[in-house]
Amino acid sequence: MDHAKRRLLQAFGASLLTAGWAPKTLAAKQVLFHYGQLPAGEAVQRVFAAGPPASVLLYCVAPEKMLGWPYNLSDAARHYLSADYQDLPFVGRLAGRGSTIPLEGLLALSPDIIVDAGAVNATHQSAAENVARQTGIPYVLLDGTLADSPRQLQYVGELLQVQSRAEMLAAHATEILMQTADAVVQEQPSVYLARGLDGLETGLAGSIHAEVISHVGARNVAAAAGTGGLAKVSMEQLLAWDPDFIFAQDATFFAMATRSPVWRSLRAVCEGRLVLVPALPFGWIDVPPGINRLLGLLWVKATIEQDQLWLPDRVREFFLRFYQRLLSLEEIHSLLAQPST
Repeated sequence: MDHAKRRLLQAFGASLLTAGWAPKTLAAKQVLFHYGQLPAGEAVQRVFAAGPPASVLLYCVAPEKMLGWPYNLSDAARHYLSADYQDLPFVGRLAGRGSTIPLEGLLALSPDIIVDAGAVNATHQSAAENVARQTGIPYVLLDGTLADSPRQLQYVGELLQVQSRAEMLAAHATEILMQTADAVVQEQPSVYLARGLDGLETGLAGSIHAEVISHVGARNVAAAAGTGGLAKVSMEQLLAWDPDFIFAQDATFFAMATRSPVWRSLRAVCEGRLVLVPALPFGWIDVPPGINRLLGLLWVKATIEQDQLWLPDRVREFFLRFYQRLLSLEEIHSLLAQPST
């Protein structure tokens, strides 16, 4: 058994074999942080998602308890959600790059609890503690990477008293993680994640934004620039790296790069391995860096191996399980289709 799969088994295999799951296990591992007195599960009916990753997590587990989205979801994105929840409003965010809701507005929504998920540090903990103290609303932080997706799902299910659905999703998440760990056939292909309008922002080694690439066994070329989060790189650096694949997150950049003589000097572009990452209803590799990236693991594996025959069935299954949306064949084709160049 390879190292990645052994690590996954150790991380959450045991929890999936037990009927119950204790939040204190996560707390002991510093995955769970909470501030304020948590209400009894049956009392939690109105949940505020502090940021985008938490909103995706809550939508997948208990959309009926969400107060709304922390960012403006496009009509195109809403189309791919369950019809029962396509009209959930924009309510603002507490976490991430700047809060968009004042505490007075938060109190007016009367949430029973606030939930946030993602990479947690001391700054996030301090901010959560301050909000809980000032508002009296309990605040839960779930710290985790992509590999922690099953545990995040399980905890939220326990918190919101929807354990059965959460366990089903956690088991499916574990299956995807196991099947895609170091799974690409090609020997460690090199990949560059192109973010932004110019394509020159990317995730460094260890970045939560590039986890999907490393998980499947590909090599993130930007790891050569160091460790951390997001960073700007130069075209000279990218030309030196000359990756096998370039994953573009912005459609405008993708269109520009296919016509640019400079970008076409890269093998990936001139040989047709510049690929636009699907982004509906949420980014498949990033944006947000939440459990939506589980779908990206399947897509990246199929894209690198250049074999997508099996992918449509898995996409349909994922949407039905996680997003509660049964896709038509036309919708699946639209999601997976690449722009003409």
